[in-house]
Amino acid sequence: MRLKEILETIGALKNTELNPELKQGEKDIEITGLSYHSQGVESGNLFFCIKGYETDGHKYLQDAVNKGALAAIVEEVQEGIPIPQIKVKNSRIAMANIAAKFYQEPSKKLQVIGITATNGKTTTSFMADKILKDQNMEVGIIGTVMVQYRDKKIPSLLTTPDSLDLQKHFKSMVEEGVSHVTMEVSSSAQELHRVDGVDFDIVTLNNISREHIDSHGSFERYFEVKSRLITRAKEDSAAVLNLDDTYSKGLISKTKAKVFTYGIEDTSGDFFVKNLDLSTGRGIFTLVVPKDLEHKGVKIPKGETEISLSVPGFHSVYNSVVAAIIGLLSGVDKEGVKKSLKDFRGVERRFEFIHEEDFTIVDDHFANAGNIHMTLGTLKEMDYSKLHVLYAIRGKRGIAVNRENTEALVGWLPKLGVTELLATESISHVMEKDRVTVEEREVFEEVTKAAGIPTKIIKELPEAIEQVMKKANPGDVVLLAGCQGMDYGGEMALRLLAKGKTLKEQEKILAPLKDRVAGIAEKIE
Repeated sequence: MRLKEILETIGALKNTELNPELKQGEKDIEITGLSYHSQGVESGNLFFCIKGYETDGHKYLQDAVNKGALAAIVEEVQEGIPIPQIKVKNSRIAMANIAAKFYQEPSKKLQVIGITATNGKTTTSFMADKILKDQNMEVGIIGTVMVQYRDKKIPSLLTTPDSLDLQKHFKSMVEEGVSHVTMEVSSSAQELHRVDGVDFDIVTLNNISREHIDSHGSFERYFEVKSRLITRAKEDSAAVLNLDDTYSKGLISKTKAKVFTYGIEDTSGDFFVKNLDLSTGRGIFTLVVPKDLEHKGVKIPKGETEISLSVPGFHSVYNSVVAAIIGLLSGVDKEGVKKSLKDFRGVERRFEFIHEEDFTIVDDHFANAGNIHMTLGTLKEMDYSKLHVLYAIRGKRGIAVNRENTEALVGWLPKLGVTELLATESISHVMEKDRVTVEEREVFEEVTKAAGIPTKIIKELPEAIEQVMKKANPGDVVLLAGCQGMDYGGEMALRLLAKGKTLKEQEKILAPLKDRVAGIAEKIE
């Protein structure tokens, strides 16, 4: 791709400021690759100077030049740099659009399904992925847990990859014959323009509650950013919206996409649930399509389908309805959807039962207040002798989110018979972007103290796991709760149980780790 084409991609030359020393012939420079990390620069690359939370890519431009970068996209021209610098207002926007063009707009060759929500993005995407995969479709999935397609399984650092990495994945998926991609779309991804240039075919906004508020400044800003997936959807796409969620419902008139609505409490939509039974913890319900539907040649006949889930929780019912609608809009018949949802066994760290012998270990992502209410509400319906909770405090999510999370947690503990709370900062098992701040620890301590809940904070995760495991007796439940700070907890707990056992016993105990992506402690220790 020539530098001239890159200039055309980000706007006419007259709107692009160039290094004064740029020569006319330099517009014909052949760009052979793109990079935004100076360590990954190769000869012939175009380098993007990205301003991040922790550092500024402009500082590493000379390093990129030394490694062979031939040109750079900058927001501020750097003196003394001997390569063309293309000045833009926002390097992230430029990178997203250039990456899409450089990789030949691969998302247009795929059916891309974008799922956003405060809670349930991961489970919904894995459910939808299974429905499509069970129909022998070549599928890919991009999200919090991993990027996976064909025989590739790549652990995720971000819920939604940066735009350059995302377009690379799309390009590779096209080359591997993938037809359908299900991806989680975070609010940060939308604010930081990671999904600019992505051609979405189906988009959903399942629910919204307070999360990442400190990152966006206010709930209103968070909602505005989150809803862009819907409000900016193209005219021939489908938008799936939740009538039971005020914010999702409010977007019906604010999108060009064809809207399909659903509800459990509200039965006025295109899809609704009746006869819901959660007596076993695992949902059984009837999915009703009250009238014939059609989208882009795909017909969904009216009727009723009995759905039985193998994963627990009220939240799983909502997630499964969205996944079912995605499947139906993708041409899967109702019986196929029914079978796949019955066979779906869950996602790692999403209310996952990783041990069910003398006592039970539940491993849960526990991201925000809504997630906490759903998880602990489900535990309230379960039979057990005693519940032991180890909570990993959320790092770098701000005081507001941590206050709300802690208030939700301590509000449930007396109802669940929990008289003592263990918590951890997981200091050695999180990256800097997830490290608990002094203020976050203080607000956690303030709320637990006000609630009268005896609490012990343990700095390191391995010690915390050892302490909570010592408390477990036959018939008890151990809840390993938390996001990044608890990613390695499940593995540590199972390895403690396996210690000293026979090889056969160890294999049985450690079986839940077989297909895990998160939780490989040796990576950090």
